[in-house]
Amino acid sequence: QVQLVESGGGSVQPGGSLRLSCVASKYTYCMAWFRQTPGKEREGVAAIARDGRTKYADSVQGRFTISRDIAKNTLVLEMNSLKAEDTAMFYCVASNTWLTNLYCGDDKYWGQGTQVTVSS
Repeated sequence: QVQLVESGGGSVQPGGSLRLSCVASKYTYCMAWFRQTPGKEREGVAAIARDGRTKYADSVQGRFTISRDIAKNTLVLEMNSLKAEDTAMFYCVASNTWLTNLYCGDDKYWGQGTQVTVSS
């Protein structure tokens, strides 16, 4: 059992930046960020494994950066050049397996989410 708590969401203008954070109750091999908007399927945004391997969705490549602090069980997503299309509820994820296309494995633990809104 892993508890995850996200923070850092908010409202920003297009082109702006935001930094999301997540604190986990224990270590896991893989951590990731997912996002979801009403009427759309939840999608992986970025993932990072224990050894530093990362996976980014094509839509955020070059704009977002995922990082983690193993010792502190924390995860960060730095988002730059935000677009209206990035508006979503962002969820922190923890898993003890890795499969690139799944943004961690099937054994996912989920946070409650933090809202990101990008509008002018």
